[in-house]
Order: sequence, then structure tokens, then C-alpha cells
Amino acid sequence: MLRLLPLIIVLGLLGCRQASQADLVIQHAVVYTVDSSLSTAQAVAVKDGKIVFVGTDAEAQSWIGSKTEVVDAKGAFVMPGFIEGHGHIHNLGDFLRDINLMHVKGFDEIVAKVAEAAAKAKPGEWIVGRGWHQEKWEQKPAEQYLGYPYHDALSKVSPNNPVILTHASGHSLYVNAKALELAGITSATPNPVGGDIVKDPSGRLVGVLEETAMGLVRKVYAEDMSRMPESERKAKWWAGIELAEADCLKKGITSFVDAGSSFEQIAWMKEKAEQGQLKMRHWMMIRETNANLRNNAGVFPIIGAGNGHLTMNAIKVSLDGALGSYGAWLLAPYTDRPGFVGQNTFNMDSLRAIADFAWGKNIQLCVHAIGDKANRETINIFAEQIGRDSLRDHRWRVEHAQHVHPTEIPRFKQWNIIASMQGIHCTSDAPFVYRRLGEERARTGAYMWRSFMDAGVLVNNGTDVPVEDADPIANFFASVTRQLKDGSRFFPEQKMTRAEAIYSYTMANAKAQFEEKEKGSVEVGKYGDLVMLSNNLLNCSDEDILKTQVLMTVVGGKVLHRQ
Repeated sequence: MLRLLPLIIVLGLLGCRQASQADLVIQHAVVYTVDSSLSTAQAVAVKDGKIVFVGTDAEAQSWIGSKTEVVDAKGAFVMPGFIEGHGHIHNLGDFLRDINLMHVKGFDEIVAKVAEAAAKAKPGEWIVGRGWHQEKWEQKPAEQYLGYPYHDALSKVSPNNPVILTHASGHSLYVNAKALELAGITSATPNPVGGDIVKDPSGRLVGVLEETAMGLVRKVYAEDMSRMPESERKAKWWAGIELAEADCLKKGITSFVDAGSSFEQIAWMKEKAEQGQLKMRHWMMIRETNANLRNNAGVFPIIGAGNGHLTMNAIKVSLDGALGSYGAWLLAPYTDRPGFVGQNTFNMDSLRAIADFAWGKNIQLCVHAIGDKANRETINIFAEQIGRDSLRDHRWRVEHAQHVHPTEIPRFKQWNIIASMQGIHCTSDAPFVYRRLGEERARTGAYMWRSFMDAGVLVNNGTDVPVEDADPIANFFASVTRQLKDGSRFFPEQKMTRAEAIYSYTMANAKAQFEEKEKGSVEVGKYGDLVMLSNNLLNCSDEDILKTQVLMTVVGGKVLHRQ
């Protein structure tokens, strides 16, 4: 018996080692933890989806067993996985599946893409695309109104198939004659409240529908789609989600904040989460009418379904449109559209009712507000509710907060309102911001990241994909340089530091969704969601930021993308 004792001890020690072995160990890395002390480490270990160790290479050896996947980072930069702080996952799926117009150089290129699609389409089938932005075309149209060419060329190449092309911002549509006909839109059709059927001074239809006017065509499109069997609609939707997740993972994104889903989409996402089919973590806002929210109040909350892959306890409302499509609601008229102050796209009484519902149910309220008037009105309504219990940890958010009057920034801090912003919007929009707002308003109120942060306001980051590409590297570059394509910098005094920009894309996003205990930093006990990059974002040159490659993306300790 005594002779067996040493063997029993050895076997016991081996058993302990086997029990504590990690599923994944990354070593020989520069691990930027984004913890409270902003510490660095050499290695990280993940077991059962959670981080179990952060420290030195030597200490990491105790976590390596026969079944551990060991990754030699060879000095690469490892940080928490990027969290897309505001995007549209369903729209991204559609965007990747339909006609991509993000990089077209002019209207002729759009017409050519539509002609190609029309030649392949079934009779009456809708031709769908997204991504055009008239302010970014290199080839300016000869015949146009407000920068928009007339729809005639689209209508000529697709006379029998309705065309619906969404602006990059999502706040206007290009449609052809067939789509206008199906929607019953003529030059005599009045504008809906909060929208504009764009017509030139002679009353000629341009073919562009801004803000709520989009609903006139989208209603007809939705009715056509509703006639499709649910199984077919769902299969088409899921194909888009798979494309969207794959696109995000190759860019280092491990979590995605979706800014506006229907109850049907939420139900489908929950089903996929519980089946273990979602690869990324999703945090979703519901976007429904006041009546639908109250009738479906029992759906709230969904917290961490599918092993932390789906959470929904937030409501999204859009109070105005976008600056590029003249939809941002301003306190004073647009500089390049005199007498026009944009669009209030949501009924104020309905927003107050939704705010009351959200406060009563302890649900986060997230309001899209781009113009300074929209931001002011949003804060006014938020204050009505928050004032009932200013100590509550509510984390209500203003989505975008792109153009604010300087007097509003202290009010964000006063009511603990989050400024949910997108760095890439600044450098992408800058060329037309001067035209829309004039230099003084642009300088004192547009994309005020530094002013918000200096006032103590939480600023989180994202891309608003598919309004912009989901690429965190390009967004990070914009955040820390505010540099435009021509090399100029858009009011660089408002830029973030490198550490601030990483924080805005990780811990700030986690805090903005009540998930800072689960994600956002490389710490023991948190999800093993990591990204490995070819360059150290803290100290590489500005030029090298854009050369940075995503070498590996890890979600829950599983390597889901590897270069």
C-alpha cells in the first residue's frame, strides 16, 4: 500500500493539471487588457468560453494540456474583441446579398448595375440595392436637382421591375417609375409628415423619397414580401445573417449592437441563439410602435440567451433623419438649403409615451438624434423620465449625437446620457458638413467627441454598418486622426487618444449595454472574446494603422477567423 502512495499522488497531480487545462492559450503576445489599470500581459488562457488566466508566458504553461490549442502570437497585439456599438445586422445581411452601391463613383454606374440585375430578374421581381451617396460621387450628374439625378435612366433600364435603392444613410430611397406607379405616387401626391417626395420647382418627380416618404414604397415592397412563405423569408433572412457574421468576424468584431429589430426578427434570433447557431454575441434594440411595444411587453427582457449570444432589453426610436439626405432636424436652416430645417420623423407624443413605458419597465431607451434640434428634444424627453429617479442606473442613449448645440453637452452629463457615436461618420461626412452647416456650426457642434469626453460623458463607438463599412480599423483611424482622404483633418482638436479609441470600441460599448462584467476587457471571468492584430494600435504610426490586419478573431475561446 505504501508503495502505491507515490503513484496515487502523481496520478492525482496529473488529474488536477488535466482538470485545469485550458481550451485555448495565446502566448508570446502583447496583450492590452483594457482593464482598470490598462495593464499589458504576455499570455491569456480560455476555458469553457471564459478567460481563466492573464499573465506571463511562464505562468501560462500550467494551463497547457494535451487538448489545449496553443497559439504563438509571435509578438502580435491582442486585445478584447471589437464591439460594434451601433449597426444594423439585418440590413448588413441584405446589403451583402443585394446590389452593393457603397463604392460607386456616379449615377451611371448605379444604372449599369440595375440594368444587369433587371436582365436576370423575373417579371415583376423587385431590384434591391443599398449604399449610394450623391455627395460622394466623383462624377456629378449633368441634369439634377439638389444633387440628385432624375430617375429616367433607372426607369429606362428597368421598365417592368420596380427598383428600390436605399441611400447609404438609410434615410432616403431612389426608386424608378415602376415603383412609383405601384405606390401610387404622382407629382400631386402630398408629402407625408416628416418626409419629402423630392420634386423640382416645376413639380417633376426626381425619384428620391426622403425619410417617412420612403414608407410609401416600402409598404408596397413589404406587402409583396409578406406573400412569400414564412419558411422562404426566414431562409433568406438567415442567409443574410450568416453573411453578416462572417463579414464581422474577419474584421475582428466579436459582439454586435443592432439598432432596431422587429419582434419577428428578435424571435428568429432567439431561436438561432438557443440552437447554438449564432457565432457572434448580439445585443439588440427593438424598433416597434408604441402599441406593439405594450402589446408585447412580455418579450422583455432577453438576457444572455444561447450562452450569452443574444440580449434584448432596449428600444430604438428615430427622431430625425441623416445630415447627408437633409433629414437631420436642425435648430436653424441648412446652409445649402435655405428655409429647410430637416425632418422630425417621429411623433413627439408617441416618443413621450414610449419613454414612459421604457422607464416603467426598466428598459434602455435609445433615440436616434443627429441634428441639434433632435438632440435637444431628445434630452428634454429623457429628462422628464430620469428626473423621477436621477439615481437610477438607466444608461439611456442618444444614437449618433452628430450635431449638438454646445449648451447640450453639459445636459448629457447632467442626466447621465450616453453619446453613442460613430468615428467614421466624421471623416466620411466631413466633405459635405461644411456645405450643410457652415463652418461655425461645424466647428462648435459637429462630432464633438473630445468635448463630450472632457465633460465626463460616456462615448461609445461603432460604424452604423451598412451605412459605413464595419471595419474597426478604418473607424479607429478616423477616431484618432479625423483625417480625410485629401490629408486634411476635420477639427482635430476633437480627436480621441489611442487608448480612448480602444476603450470606446471595447469597455465603453460593454458599459453602454450593461455588460461590462461579461466583456469589453481581457480579465479573468469574462468571455474569451479576443482579436489579434498585426500592429500595436497604441504606438504604431498613423500610416500603419490602416495597414493593420486582423490575424485572428476568437469568440468564447473558439477561433472563428484566422488569416
